[in-house]
Amino acid sequence: MKNYVKTIICLFALTLTAPSGFAQTLPNVQSSFNQYNLNNLQEKLFVHTDKSAYTAGGLIWFKIYDVDAANHRPMDLSKVVYVEILDNNQNPIMQVKIGMKNGTGNGSIYIPVTLTSGNFLLRAYTSWMKNFSPEYYFHKKLVIINPLRSPDPLAKTIAPPVYDIQFFPEGGNLVNGITSVVGFKATDQFGKSVDFKGVVLDKNNDTVARFEPFKFGIGHFQFKPDNSTTYHAVIKIAGKTIQKDLPEINANGYVMNVKDNGSGSLTITVNTNLSAANVYLFAHTRGGVKAVETADITNGMAQFNINKGQLGDGISQLTIFNADKQPVCERLYFNRPAKKLMIAAAADQEQYNTRRKVNIAIDAKDEGNNPVVADLSLSVYKLDSLQHPDQEDIQNYLLLASDLKGNIESPGYYFKNTGAEVDAAIDNLMLTQGWRRFDWTNVLQNKTPAFNFLPEFNGPIITGHLISQLTNAPVKDIMTYLAIPGKRVQMYTSSSDSLGRLLYNMKDFYGPGEIVVETNSLIDSNYHIDILSPFSEQYANITLPRLTLSPGLQTAIEEKNLDVQVQNIYNGKKIRQFYEPDVDSSAFFGTPYKTYLLDNYTRFTTMEEVMREYVSEVNILLSKNHFRIKVLSDNGFLGEQQPMILIDGVPFFDVDKLFAIDPLKVYKLDDVPYNYYWGPSFEAGIFSYTTYKGDLGGTEIDPHAVVMDYEGLEIQRQFYSPVYDTEQAQNSRIPDFRDVLFWEPYITTQTQGKNNLSFYTSDKTGQYIGVIQGLTATGEAGSSSFMFNVVK
Repeated sequence: MKNYVKTIICLFALTLTAPSGFAQTLPNVQSSFNQYNLNNLQEKLFVHTDKSAYTAGGLIWFKIYDVDAANHRPMDLSKVVYVEILDNNQNPIMQVKIGMKNGTGNGSIYIPVTLTSGNFLLRAYTSWMKNFSPEYYFHKKLVIINPLRSPDPLAKTIAPPVYDIQFFPEGGNLVNGITSVVGFKATDQFGKSVDFKGVVLDKNNDTVARFEPFKFGIGHFQFKPDNSTTYHAVIKIAGKTIQKDLPEINANGYVMNVKDNGSGSLTITVNTNLSAANVYLFAHTRGGVKAVETADITNGMAQFNINKGQLGDGISQLTIFNADKQPVCERLYFNRPAKKLMIAAAADQEQYNTRRKVNIAIDAKDEGNNPVVADLSLSVYKLDSLQHPDQEDIQNYLLLASDLKGNIESPGYYFKNTGAEVDAAIDNLMLTQGWRRFDWTNVLQNKTPAFNFLPEFNGPIITGHLISQLTNAPVKDIMTYLAIPGKRVQMYTSSSDSLGRLLYNMKDFYGPGEIVVETNSLIDSNYHIDILSPFSEQYANITLPRLTLSPGLQTAIEEKNLDVQVQNIYNGKKIRQFYEPDVDSSAFFGTPYKTYLLDNYTRFTTMEEVMREYVSEVNILLSKNHFRIKVLSDNGFLGEQQPMILIDGVPFFDVDKLFAIDPLKVYKLDDVPYNYYWGPSFEAGIFSYTTYKGDLGGTEIDPHAVVMDYEGLEIQRQFYSPVYDTEQAQNSRIPDFRDVLFWEPYITTQTQGKNNLSFYTSDKTGQYIGVIQGLTATGEAGSSSFMFNVVK
């Protein structure tokens, strides 16, 4: 497995670029840093949902973008993404597996009517992402309303709010006698910001600083700590007084300060009370080294000036190393994206009647106003008291939220607005929600990462565990077989490793079904196999607030419930239409040597007669009332080993079961009369029987086998969008209560950067919003929206 992962990393390492020119400054640090990033290839996911508020009985539509975490370019590594809907206790209540191609995929989730109304969390991740913290998974809050079920009873006593106040010295530490900028943030137990006023007091209760949030509960203040005294903050929030100690004051150390000069440059000042000669600055953006410099310390101060253009778009990490080349300070800086995907999308009218055609023109350009090819997705839905425009989009997620710890309140604010106030707010955010996708200790010690999960670059991987029933311990080198019963022959093999682990690389495995997992019970019957769930059992530290619905929303909720029920009653069949997956229908062994269609031959009453009379590649032996098959190839008999016998794709090692089957139930026989290697297994020929019904012809599966229901990749549902292009269609009495008028996950702007599409309004009047999001092949993300009204 280690070599397997190493190969994958090497393939994608070619996409990383490591700038030269810094090697003389911090050669060991840069070398270790680059090696760490090569060994820790990471993905990011963004999920564009059709909206964010839903009604039970409806559908959640979504598109997934998979990108390289370093450069945000589409990443064709994982072919499977796991999407879950979690309740407030982080229990998965809906789970699907989505097939990916060229870094994108799409799907839908039906919302069961058994749910209780509440806030839920959609999360998405790949198998490879399970090697890292679940904080890196994509998360999005959804609201689901179910008027058919009474809400959970409220607690008899409402718990008082719990406030979390944190202080963050710029650079990481407070140092005696050195003036520091201290960031602060206050939130409630659900991560929502709160307003407050606070003061910093010394041990004599003298005020040394006053502070209050600038935006979203975040701000900063300056003060000069003295380690001969102690400091605590007194904060007043909603009539409640909270006291909290400030971080510990170090007797000696380093303090950094970053100042944006507003003229395209940053000044980074380092102060210290140590007798140090020099310090180093190491700046990188998502693993790409951007600047490595050294500066002498004079009178306890060193200074760096760097051009902001050197830094990449989004969040950069600025780390200060001391003369011993140890990290002593760190700070984040946000650089507004210089490269942008600018999407212009608009409807051809501002207002439409019901059941009328809407034409949309899309124009994608780069920051230089040049047309670009972009991969886009579009949702058009109705706005009301329950459904509001999303604050999160693909650009602010990739460049901001995905690289910061915790909840980002109103991320769109930092991108849709400009000016000194926004710059100050985002700098406060960098002060207080710093995060790093690595540990400098691991980097500098050149620790080799341990990966427990493989990337699914060919399709779903089913994993299992094998133990001996005699010793209850794992056993190595036991051959196992996994089959999916049916007319399409799908059989996979895996040999257990020293820990008893099994791994089956599935291909084109779609839809719900049944799997059969077994050993050759004639020689390996004392083993137990467990099939493991592919879904992650690790969860991010996210707490959802309880959903509160005011009486004023009753009418809107009842209307949404009526809309869903009417759609399911009148258009249920159209909503439940699916695309046929594009799969290779041939068996795993490819084109057989010969195919015998039994209807083309004289029908015999026993399988023994069938095999003896017209299958020329076998010799049937009967000894002590047990059958044996010897395979005859062009070079003679293959040996004493029995061939692989498959019935509807399921291996049968007891040949007597084959000869007990009714040949009238068998449609065909595929004959492979030569040695065949399939994964770790070696087969002396293969004889694959397919029944008319794909039901094994009534043959009993080996009782030692594991038989279980298992979901493959989701079969894509077709989005129902009726066409009212005739007077008869417009006057149809079948109601159309869609509040999502249009969903298209795959829109591509051509070399001219343009595309046009159309759809029809429904019977629902009101204001509608179209949200379009997307990505270019070079990693520039963008989004846009447009609005129109529908009237009678």
